[in-house]
Amino acid sequence: MKSMTGFGRGTSSGDNFAVTVELKTVNNRFLDVSLKLGSELQALETRIKRLITDRLSRGRVDVSLQYDRTAEVTYELNRPMISGFLTAMKQMQDDFELAGEPDLNVVARLPNVMLPKKEEIDDRFTAGVDSALSDALNDLEQMREKEGAMLKDELAARLNEIEKRLPAIVSESGSVGEEYQQRLTKRITEMLAKSDTQIELDQARLAQEIAYIADRSDISEEIARLTTHIEHFRQIMNEEKEVGKRLDFLTQELNREANTITSKTNNMTVKENALQIKSEIEKIREQVQNVE
Repeated sequence: MKSMTGFGRGTSSGDNFAVTVELKTVNNRFLDVSLKLGSELQALETRIKRLITDRLSRGRVDVSLQYDRTAEVTYELNRPMISGFLTAMKQMQDDFELAGEPDLNVVARLPNVMLPKKEEIDDRFTAGVDSALSDALNDLEQMREKEGAMLKDELAARLNEIEKRLPAIVSESGSVGEEYQQRLTKRITEMLAKSDTQIELDQARLAQEIAYIADRSDISEEIARLTTHIEHFRQIMNEEKEVGKRLDFLTQELNREANTITSKTNNMTVKENALQIKSEIEKIREQVQNVE
């Protein structure tokens, strides 16, 4: 199990270049790679995204790629600009009868009159980017695995807390029917005592109503499903592949069973423990959002 949060850095260098790749990931429902490259590196964008997609399955990935060319920089003259400038200077001389010749220093200070020659992306540079990216991904995954181990311990502790609450609920669940019988009998008796007419209580009908209400308030199935979900949750946590979405779904199921238990009975022991279980499930839900 891995976390979606992490940071990785990789470097590579060759005879005339040095490359640094940094990756920062945060939780996200799907895989979202954010990569901004200069125009000279646009040809590498698809390649970089594919290499990241092959290694990661979820999370937002911010990619930073920095590089330096260590070879001598070659400049190109902006010939159309220089030609146009000199033509304008000659026209100025003729129109206004001015003396003098254009100065090299003046021409050299024109904006963009000399531009660095664009270097072609060769196989060695591409291999250097691949190497730096691979090292950054390795570094990132080590951190995500470490964070994932911490998340796993946290989730396991929460599941243990939930299991500690179940015995009290189980022990009280069997007396729910009896509690309803006592409450219903007491209420009917009080109502009959206030009535001026003599009404004979039909014990068979009373027993039938109590059985119906007790059946609706039975929480044994919810307890069994809750136990099953906990065991399934533990099994998924031990898997190496992507587990975050399945754990998120199971967390919703855990919360559903806890809500049903809370709503089915007025037993204070059951309610208090079910509310504590819901609190632990909410903490699990927060942590699961960070699992890949």
